[in-house]
Amino acid sequence: MPLKQLSVAVLVCGTLDIGYAIVTTLLKGGTAGMVLRGVASGPFGDAASRWGAGGALLGLGVHFAIMIVMVAAYFMLAANRKLDAVPPWVAGTGYGLALYALMYLIVLPSRWPTIYPLTGPAEIAISLFPHIAFVGIPLALIASHPIAITKKLDG
Repeated sequence: MPLKQLSVAVLVCGTLDIGYAIVTTLLKGGTAGMVLRGVASGPFGDAASRWGAGGALLGLGVHFAIMIVMVAAYFMLAANRKLDAVPPWVAGTGYGLALYALMYLIVLPSRWPTIYPLTGPAEIAISLFPHIAFVGIPLALIASHPIAITKKLDG
């Protein structure tokens, strides 16, 4: 697995994804800290939502750890040549849909069963959009252009 390319994908997709979550929360009157502590509360329990700046930093770490797994899984699929004949926008859209299904139908309901899965069309669209537009498609584009990424990073 090409480490530079994987690192770029994690940074780009992770930043776009958490940025989207923070901006949508700010628009609703929340804070970036709320978002990040909410992420931390997934694996560390409800107390993480009261951990201040430390909880927010932990949440950012959790977010990027999850993104590493998401990106690595895509790169493993791509390395097995399963995606060679698929245009990146199609592969990225499919992968984004799969990530959404995994997160919103399995992971989140197992932690917060009274909130998830989402049922309203608008809620689903708002949650689905970043998985496709900010994770799946950019990831597929980065994975499908290894030479360009390596050259840009090497100078």
